[in-house]
Amino acid sequence: MPEPRLLSGVYGLVLASALAAALDSPDEQTDPGSDALWVLFTAVAAAAAHGYAHVLAHRMSAERSGLRVGLRAMLGEWPVVAAAVPTVVLLLTAVPSWWSESDAVDVALLLNTLLLAAGGGWTARRAGRGWPASLRAATGDMVIGLVIIGANALIK
Repeated sequence: MPEPRLLSGVYGLVLASALAAALDSPDEQTDPGSDALWVLFTAVAAAAAHGYAHVLAHRMSAERSGLRVGLRAMLGEWPVVAAAVPTVVLLLTAVPSWWSESDAVDVALLLNTLLLAAGGGWTARRAGRGWPASLRAATGDMVIGLVIIGANALIK
């Protein structure tokens, strides 16, 4: 997987985790469907904004730009949205009351943390690093998810 797609996937996982945690407030009435839509909308908006930033960078460097280049740059950020999909799906499973929104968020945070770790380790292995370096990379990426889980526990 090329580096930009992997970076966008990491951004998407972190964005979805942080937003799901923030939207799940114990003082408010739960609405997992609305929260799922907000996570998805925010991922799409972040992907479009990141793609548009690439367009602006191309204009500033006097490289070729235009509508087609801009759309291609924005569509190239699809991993941000794809990475948010597991969180959206888990939130949507709380809509029919299969479980609480809080439980769905907790599972999403855990899953996203595991996905961050797996992505870090897999990328290091693909880059030709040995197992010790790959495990350090996985641990480093996993720490990002653990920080969000910790913040979620402390803030609520």
